[in-house]
Amino acid sequence: MVNGAIRWRRGSRSGPDNNCAEVARVGGGVLVRDSKRPDGGVLVFPCARWDGFLASLRR
Repeated sequence: MVNGAIRWRRGSRSGPDNNCAEVARVGGGVLVRDSKRPDGGVLVFPCARWDGFLASLRR
């Protein structure tokens, strides 16, 4: 977090139309949301699960 606010990040290959997912690491978890609906729902994953997901994408 930055000054109490969540610091959301987008993928480096996201387009200018904001049609992508955003992620933020907070404590022991990772938050995921739709960039088109930032006030909508947020998925929460434990860091270990998220890291496993990213590792499987890299393989």
